Amino acid sequence: MSQQRNDVPTPDTTPAIPQVARGSKVRPRLRLAMVGIVILGAVGFLLVKGLGSSLDYFKTVDQAKASETQLGTTVFRLEGIVKPGSISQSTLGATFTLTQGSGSIHVVNRGSPPQLFKATMPVIAVGHFAADGSGIFLSNQIMIKHSASYIAQHPKRVTAGDGSKH
Repeated sequence: MSQQRNDVPTPDTTPAIPQVARGSKVRPRLRLAMVGIVILGAVGFLLVKGLGSSLDYFKTVDQAKASETQLGTTVFRLEGIVKPGSISQSTLGATFTLTQGSGSIHVVNRGSPPQLFKATMPVIAVGHFAADGSGIFLSNQIMIKHSASYIAQHPKRVTAGDGSKH
């Protein structure tokens, strides 16, 4: 009688099945999805920043005066008519007063004003208020951009203080 010993292992005769690392197919997909999300986020951020900075809104003198405390020292475009007798030029730039309606704002501009810059001219100054409630607008650029088509579309905005069209 032959007796089998329990302490001797019997050989495994089942065929070997290769083991696949758990989640190996999921990891490349997850990485690809993460990279896609990062790229989409970066593109979205650039679009928002690019479009936001390219849309420069302007405020008229009356609008800027009414919202001076809300605007604070944020940069915006200020539109108005150059008040006659208010221009003072120096080597650093020019100071002048912009008017519109009953309001006026003193502008200190750094840099050379454009050649067409003169009294009673409608202009747009790019800059910010010096401080909350100061009433002084610090500008680094003056633009004169009123073409005939703009005048036809906005006749009230580009009528100079003396009543002439520019």
